[in-house]
Amino acid sequence: MEISLLSIGKISAGWIQEGIGIFEKRLPRYIKYSSIILPDIRNVKSLTQDQIKEEEGRQILSRLEAADFVVLMDERGIEYTSRGFSEWIQKQMNSGRKRLVLVIGGPYGFSEEVYQRADLKMSISKMTFTHEMAKLVVTEQIYRAFTILRGEPYHHD
Repeated sequence: MEISLLSIGKISAGWIQEGIGIFEKRLPRYIKYSSIILPDIRNVKSLTQDQIKEEEGRQILSRLEAADFVVLMDERGIEYTSRGFSEWIQKQMNSGRKRLVLVIGGPYGFSEEVYQRADLKMSISKMTFTHEMAKLVVTEQIYRAFTILRGEPYHHD
């Protein structure tokens, strides 16, 4: 199985990019991993929130394959503990899925078409994070999940 983290917008804060890079360098030891960064929508001042979501949605949908299992990182989604997330990852690997795609949207959420395409909504917290912080947290949690599955001394209950 491959895990892809698809996100809207580049990471501008150097310290966040550095943190993400640390975990992205470690992940290939465990699984095929890719990070897909879609560009920010231009000229947003002339667009409504719905128009921004629609354009971001088109970009997201264009990067998905029919067989992908798509998980939207959404504040109204299922919440897992780190151990619960690792068990969920193991079930996905056991299912024979080719690619698991975790999607971090823009500041206004997802278009209706993206919600319809999604297989699951997952929340990283009841709090709201910038897409940059969300990407760091999700990347770290993917890494943590694999260290839990391998019994490595990274996670402490």
